[in-house]
Amino acid sequence: MRLSYPANVKIVLVPCTGKVDVMHLLKAIQMGADGVYCVGCLEGACHYNQGNLRCRERVERVREILQEVGLEPDRVRMYNLSSGEAPTFVAYAREMTELIRRLGPNPLKNSQPAIRVEEAA
Repeated sequence: MRLSYPANVKIVLVPCTGKVDVMHLLKAIQMGADGVYCVGCLEGACHYNQGNLRCRERVERVREILQEVGLEPDRVRMYNLSSGEAPTFVAYAREMTELIRRLGPNPLKNSQPAIRVEEAA
């Protein structure tokens, strides 16, 4: 069975969603991504113990930050599924793409940040 997800979805592989940091998510939005979502193991089934739970907390923190700065928090989401659920992965990709389409383009896409994240660190 060959399934296709929207062409505008860019996949970044990580060993565990627990390795995804708040700064990774914010940087993607800062650099103009219209939306970002993490897809991790089912809760309670993480190969690295609690990586997916850490990622969920980080995603929630980024959503709070986006809300504080006036951006839609729905631009960042977290999904959980097992590796054998390809149709569900495709459904999540389509759901996120449709959500972002409704929200419109990232307002930061065409703006230059006053200070870059690397310079602030």
